[in-house]
Amino acid sequence: MIYDIRQTTTYVYETAVTRARHVLRLLPVARDRQRVIAAMLDIDPAPTNRREAIDFFHNWRTVAELDDPHETLTVSLAARVCVAAVAPIDPDASPPWEKVRDESYASEDISPASPVHFIHPSRQVSLDPEIRDYARESFPPGRPVFAGAVELMQRIKRDFTYEIGATTVSTTPSSAFALRRGVCQDFAHIMISGLRSFGLPAGYVSGFLRTVPRPGAARLAGADAMHAWVMVWCGALGWWGLDPTNALIASEDHVVLAIGRDYADVAPIDGVVLASGRQRLTTAVDVIPIEA
Repeated sequence: MIYDIRQTTTYVYETAVTRARHVLRLLPVARDRQRVIAAMLDIDPAPTNRREAIDFFHNWRTVAELDDPHETLTVSLAARVCVAAVAPIDPDASPPWEKVRDESYASEDISPASPVHFIHPSRQVSLDPEIRDYARESFPPGRPVFAGAVELMQRIKRDFTYEIGATTVSTTPSSAFALRRGVCQDFAHIMISGLRSFGLPAGYVSGFLRTVPRPGAARLAGADAMHAWVMVWCGALGWWGLDPTNALIASEDHVVLAIGRDYADVAPIDGVVLASGRQRLTTAVDVIPIEA
């Protein structure tokens, strides 16, 4: 599937920003099943200094420094991306979760895609005993790892309420779990915490969902904004994406922007601004299929 992607993020500041340094992770890159045909990131006002680089997890990172006073900042992405569907898989054909756990801990591979980076607690994902106990139901002894992960994803979709405004980007997995509500970031963090509690490697994926649903299908939750889901290591079967917000295996409806241990690794825009007062943020996203 080929998509035209348009995203516009605008900050309006209460008082003029005198200086700013932003780190942007908004340009897609080529990955397994994903090909970038074209991509452009426009920043207004134009930065005094702009640098581009690929980070450790193969995410495209733009560092923009603005030295002139400004009261608004607009970042616009325009991209065309081709995403291939995943091959069908029988979750019960995956290895037992204990084997995946043991092999992951024993691995000496430290390359970016290695599961060793995604086993331990990270900046925004702690190992909460209540989340571990919740996840335990999906991982009885000998359960195939992918089957357990899919069931955990489906239970999160069933048991939690998608509610914009119930949480913020700094809400912890423990707090969202207690609320039993939140948005895609919260559900991804909860699922990651549950999987890592059993020593199972799990990472955080940021990206987009197709805006226009397939004929006869319901509109996906999170389709009008940045989205987040989970990638789970399944041993010999490799990494698989699971979307607990929609209870879906990530496939050609999901466009990957960045991969990390949690939201802190992949935040689309972060940095420092020198100003006083509040700021207002608006974001608009369209992911339009143009060719199957």
